[in-house]
Formats: sequence, structure tokens, C-alpha cells
Amino acid sequence: MQYRRLGRSGLQLSELSLGSWVTYHNQVDTHAATEMLAAAMGAGINFFDNAEGYAQGQSEVVMGAAFKALKWARLDFVVSTKFYWGLESQGSKVNQRNTLNRKYLTQAIDGSLKRMQLDFVDLVFCHRPDPHTPIEETVQAMSDMITQGKALYWGTSEWSATDIQTAYDIADRHHLHKPVMEQPQYHLFHRHRVEKEYAPLYESMQLGLTTWSPLASGLLTGKYQSGVPQGSRGAMQSMSFLLAGLTDPAKNAAVAKLAEVAADLGGNVAQLAIAWALHNSRVSTVILGASQLSQLHDNLGALALTPKLTPEVIACMQAITQPLQAT
Repeated sequence: MQYRRLGRSGLQLSELSLGSWVTYHNQVDTHAATEMLAAAMGAGINFFDNAEGYAQGQSEVVMGAAFKALKWARLDFVVSTKFYWGLESQGSKVNQRNTLNRKYLTQAIDGSLKRMQLDFVDLVFCHRPDPHTPIEETVQAMSDMITQGKALYWGTSEWSATDIQTAYDIADRHHLHKPVMEQPQYHLFHRHRVEKEYAPLYESMQLGLTTWSPLASGLLTGKYQSGVPQGSRGAMQSMSFLLAGLTDPAKNAAVAKLAEVAADLGGNVAQLAIAWALHNSRVSTVILGASQLSQLHDNLGALALTPKLTPEVIACMQAITQPLQAT
């Protein structure tokens, strides 16, 4: 496992990391999470991604219980959370859902720390932009989290390049803690934001990236070529919004071609897709998701494929997927 700096910070993250979206609490209980986290750490992974909104806070509960069971030294791992969606238990209460206002953020971090049984998180993200709260207010609240020692670095997830630069400039102008990282979706069918839109930010603010969904929610494993397997993410009612993309005939035909490329390199299509995301030097870490230990072990096989991605292989992969890019 290699390690990469998170943007302009001194923090080093494993190039592959492990996330908990969809899986923890829904598919992975505390025992399985403990086993999976231990295997990940054994492979060199040091970053574990979470969010308040995952399983309505229960993902944080599961991860926190696993951390406690593992008894790791706090310096040995990096953990994140994200805020914006709020919790369903809060109903439609004003100031508690779909917001980044100061009141919500100030209390949300305390809730996450309690659920994860931690004194602080290393990374905290604004999970989506909030058009109804002034960016100045959000920047001040996030900076205060850092000052109070409840988080060490803050950043954004799925924000536009314009809003990220605006937040950075506000923090710089008022001598506040600046955003360090962004967490965008990035895979072979979804490249524009990372490769084009954010390009100026890599120079202007040395933006770091913790990218998610390298397998396009499972599409790039090839398992949806013959329908929706029972027990898969696509079969979950809560994930029904993914079905159209997962079963798209053109994308699945492209996945079949990518599988041939992977086989020629001695791997499978999932490993190839993860290796491709790692090939981008702007990416600080690629977040994996796994509901079974065997999936995690298989995904780690991407590390052996990465050195085999010659310019010719990259060009071939991108030619296969270019006509199907998300806009």
C-alpha cells in the first residue's frame, strides 16, 4: 500500500480506503465491520469514511463500536464524517435537515462524535452545498469545528468548483481554517468534474480528493450484465434510484469490453476500474465499499494492476467508456 498527501495538508492517506455508505448497519453488522476493518488495516488501509446520514446515523454507531473492539491507537487511523442531510428522526424540523447553517453544524458534530465514541474526527465534509445558507456562515462554522479540536481538516463533497474556491477565498480573507479536500464521485463513466471542472483548483488551492464510487455502485463489477442479483445494492429498495444506470445495456456492453482488457492484464474488471481511478495522481485516496470480506480482498487486487496501466491501456479504457460519460 502506498500513501498520498491529502491536498496541501501534511496528512497521508492510504491510496485505497474503506467507506461505509449503504453497507454498515444495512448489510454489515458490528461483528462483520470489525472483521473488515481489521483486514483493511492489515492491508495498509488507514482511512475509514463515514457520514451522519449513512443509515440515519447507525453507520457511525457500527463503525464506532468496531473501533472500540479493535482498540487501535488513535494515531493509527483516519476517520471522517459528513453533514448536510440531517437525520430522519428529526422529521421536518427547521434548521435540522438539508442545511449547512451554523446551528445545525455545531450540534451535528457532537452527535457524530457520540455515535462513533471518538473525541474528534480527522476529516469533516459538507456533504452537499446549501444554496440557502451564506457560504460565509458555513465556512465560519466549519473553521470553528477545527479550532475547537472536534475535527482536524474540513472540506466539501459534490460542491461546484466555483463554490469551493469561494469558500477557500473567504477563509483566506478572514484568516479562518481553509477547506482542504473534496469528495466527488469518480469512475470510468463519471470523469468531467474531477478531470475538467476541478482542474484549476489543484493549482490555486492544492485541493485534495477522496473519491467515491470507483465501481459506479457495482456496475463496474460486471454483475449486472444479466440482471439484478439478489442481495446486491441494486436489489435494495432504498437504492432503486440506481437501477436505470446499473442495468443500462450500453454501459454493460462497455463493461464486458473492459473485462477483456482486465483479463489480458491478469485481473478482473472491478480491479481494473479501481486501478484506473488510482492512476490519477490528483486523487488522494479511492474509497472502496464492501459488504463482504471477500469483496474487500478482491478489490485490494487493484494494487497489482496499477503498474500495468500503460498509456496504451488507459487510452483503450477511455475510448470504450468515453461515449457514455455522464454530463
